[in-house]
Amino acid sequence: MELIIISIGALSKNPLWNERIPVRTSHSTTTLIRTTAAKSTTPVNLLVDPSLPAQALEARLYERSGLKAEDITHIFLTNWRPVHRRGLEHFPKATWWMNPTEIEAAAAALDAAEENARRHEGGGQRPDDLIAKERALLAKVQPAPDDLAEGIDLYPLPGYTPGQSGLLVSEPTRTTIIAGDAVPTAAHFLAGQVFPDCYDLERAKDSLAEMYEVADLIVPGHDNIFLTPRVGG
Repeated sequence: MELIIISIGALSKNPLWNERIPVRTSHSTTTLIRTTAAKSTTPVNLLVDPSLPAQALEARLYERSGLKAEDITHIFLTNWRPVHRRGLEHFPKATWWMNPTEIEAAAAALDAAEENARRHEGGGQRPDDLIAKERALLAKVQPAPDDLAEGIDLYPLPGYTPGQSGLLVSEPTRTTIIAGDAVPTAAHFLAGQVFPDCYDLERAKDSLAEMYEVADLIVPGHDNIFLTPRVGG
């Protein structure tokens, strides 16, 4: 198994740096895992949160791994927020996965947006084009299985969104959690802080606390991979 950080994410504003307004473009950390299918020797190239625009992501993927878009077999989204999937449509041949709970929450949000658009535009009007496009995109996302590949398990981390989920990557000598927005940055983790605009703040805090006990390494949503205090001292 090999885990590679393809692109290190960034926050548009970081409250821990006393930033109160956006000062940069937000993008999430993109990770590649090279392994095999569960109980098989079939190669798996799993890309997590393809956040950069397609052209930039293609370049970074090749620079960091030697792979091209057609080599990616699977995509995993930690949540349905747009910043985590700017480059998603660049991988039409890959299987797209997301936590089933997040798929349901995203569909419900689109239903609400569609109903709101109809109320404001009058009965019988066609839904907004953006809503229709989002619905078509979501329809291609499959519910992630509990075991995504050899050594890779779905790891629900609810709170930031209803179905926010990471991946638990198990190796003989270490455990890595790709956490997405359940851990915004390394500094947030060390400070015991989550995003303040969580869907469920208490559940987000519980998810954060759980990772202190489980992970040796964490890939946060908008920062580089880091050792947890339990391992790093």
